[in-house]
Amino acid sequence: MGRILVLTEKPSVGRDIAKVLNCNQNGNGYISGSKYIVTWALGHLVTLADPEVYSDRYKVWRLEDLPMLPDKMELVVIKETAKQFKVVKELLRREDIDELVIATDAGREGELVARWIIKKAGFRKPIKRLWISSQTDKSIRDGFNNLKPSREYDNLYRSAQCRAEADWLVGLNITRALTCKYNAQLSAGRVQTPTLAMIVERENEINRFVPKDYWTIEAKVNGFYLRWQDKTSGQTRIFDRSKADAIAAKLANKMATVVDIKKEAKKEPPPLAYDLTELQRDANRRFGYSAKQTLSIMQRLYEVHKIVTYPRTDSRYITDDIVPTLTDRLKSIAVGPYAEHVRNIMRNKIVVTKRLADNSKVTDHHAIIPTEQYVNLNALNHDERNIFDLVSKRFIAVLSPSFEYEQTTIRADVQGETLYAKGKIVKSKGWKFIYGGNIGDDDNEEDDDKDQSLPDIKKNESLKILSVKTINGKTKPPARYTEATLLSAMENPGKFVANKTLKEALENSTGLGTPATRADIIEKLFSSFYIEKRGKEIFPTSKGIQLIGLVPQDLKSPELTAKWELQLSHISKGKANPDVFIKDMKNYATKLVRDCIASSAAYTHDNMTRERCPECGKYLLDVKGKKGKMLICSDRECGFRKSVSQISNARCPECHKKMEIRGEDEKKTFYCVCGYRERVSDFTERKKNEVNKKEVSRILSSQNKSESINSALADALAKLKM
Repeated sequence: MGRILVLTEKPSVGRDIAKVLNCNQNGNGYISGSKYIVTWALGHLVTLADPEVYSDRYKVWRLEDLPMLPDKMELVVIKETAKQFKVVKELLRREDIDELVIATDAGREGELVARWIIKKAGFRKPIKRLWISSQTDKSIRDGFNNLKPSREYDNLYRSAQCRAEADWLVGLNITRALTCKYNAQLSAGRVQTPTLAMIVERENEINRFVPKDYWTIEAKVNGFYLRWQDKTSGQTRIFDRSKADAIAAKLANKMATVVDIKKEAKKEPPPLAYDLTELQRDANRRFGYSAKQTLSIMQRLYEVHKIVTYPRTDSRYITDDIVPTLTDRLKSIAVGPYAEHVRNIMRNKIVVTKRLADNSKVTDHHAIIPTEQYVNLNALNHDERNIFDLVSKRFIAVLSPSFEYEQTTIRADVQGETLYAKGKIVKSKGWKFIYGGNIGDDDNEEDDDKDQSLPDIKKNESLKILSVKTINGKTKPPARYTEATLLSAMENPGKFVANKTLKEALENSTGLGTPATRADIIEKLFSSFYIEKRGKEIFPTSKGIQLIGLVPQDLKSPELTAKWELQLSHISKGKANPDVFIKDMKNYATKLVRDCIASSAAYTHDNMTRERCPECGKYLLDVKGKKGKMLICSDRECGFRKSVSQISNARCPECHKKMEIRGEDEKKTFYCVCGYRERVSDFTERKKNEVNKKEVSRILSSQNKSESINSALADALAKLKM
């Protein structure tokens, strides 16, 4: 009897699976056992061929050679990982291999990784699929006991292949067309361009915005405040100063009669569990993490620590088969700050509603929740703790009761003018107890109707107005995007479209990109210098603004791109023809090239310096990337780049802000906004000589616990000046 080959996506996952399958003989790029051999990719080992592979004429970028539309897309082995591909290929061709198990990431991209390797290697034997949402030993064992025929995932592979080919056809053709037409390093794509267009349009809205003065009126009575409200429109803002003053004068020193008191018992249900996009939003809001950074941290929690489920999910629900495991998952996180909350839930029967378990709302993967693996918080670094804290608290919150409160609204009349006040009495903190009783959303505009503590007041009661105040304010433009709000916009682009027909189309789509790709799209916009970050806010650069003016109109449309993503989703479910989709992409790529060539628009480098490129002599461009400033050659064919400054993780010893590194080689210097400067070499040497306070404390603590304490060492440590 032959053996079974298992193909994983990464070496770390391969080692985990090998351990469960009792494979303990290390080979070159694989681990073998009596029944199984486990090998791995290194991400993608195979990719779509570059244009030059199809024809020598594509080695030089020329408008007359566009569009590039290969009859059949070719696959090539990636040079950097060719060695591992050779290992996998030789294993696939071994005589003693009877069967292959695909154990790459359970998603569209993971399926593509495996299928392209299989296709390039020419493997023809039976194939099965491992599909799991966590990397615990139990999940792996259960998964191997429930392997599926690979044909069940053929449509998922077709969808992934269509996505890759569409990106090639649209992205490479329009990128070459723009670059050749305007002699500048310009690129575009079916997802990145509409995303950039939203950022540029938001900036245009801000620049067009003209602020208007408005006034609100606040009347103080005994113990609380009443706010004026227009009895017809319900508005509290007055845009006429004289009208505001007249109303204020009318209210002064009068008696207000309470005409209505409304008390409502209200419940706020727990939030839904996390999908990747929602987690990335929260991580950006609370910790300033980029979408890519959050995904990277989640991958470590999933693959290395094995304490969270599969991160690249777009579902916020679990399936019914997960419900019996909830108790074990709660027990696994019953440590540190979560222990009390877990005990509170475990005292009662866990109530699972459709807000948590709903099979109809789960496709490939369920929501992100903890695994049954015991959690050692001390094994996590700072960033991992932060993200795991979000996941754990959200999981506990989902299983907690509603937040309950009583909303009281008082309405009063003063000579025909309406005044009101709102108050809230908390009856049960419910799930908000996990967050200290409150959880806010920094993306929401400030609410004028703040709840206040209201005294016991009865209807028809008279209240003396002690003072009246008119408060001046100004209308504000829409806020610039942060990574958090940009992710929201990419997920729900219909919110940002006024046209009702387009909005409906977008609501039925998957948005711009997928949870797995959105982080990379944002990073690409930064690395291409189309956008830059100032604090948390995202600004389009001049290059990005100009690009949006150059690309064809329909490529900027989120509606078109969202429709494409919807088609890819239909292909993955066997509801759409992949050949038709690719034919449409070829036609569209042709149209894009034609429109670009016909354009009369111009591109101007407005960030050109007077410094010459050391390699070709042309002027360098001053660009600001996500991590600092760079000088790049204005000639796209040259490609020279030089770092001018970059943001470091080193903290200023005076103000503790992150410092910037400028200069080269031995002249590298830390600069801080507070004025502090220090050579990098001096900083490094100083850090080497500094006493690590935590380490000293740890040594002292451990020695104090020991009966055989070395008092001489302890005394020496104690005398160190910290």
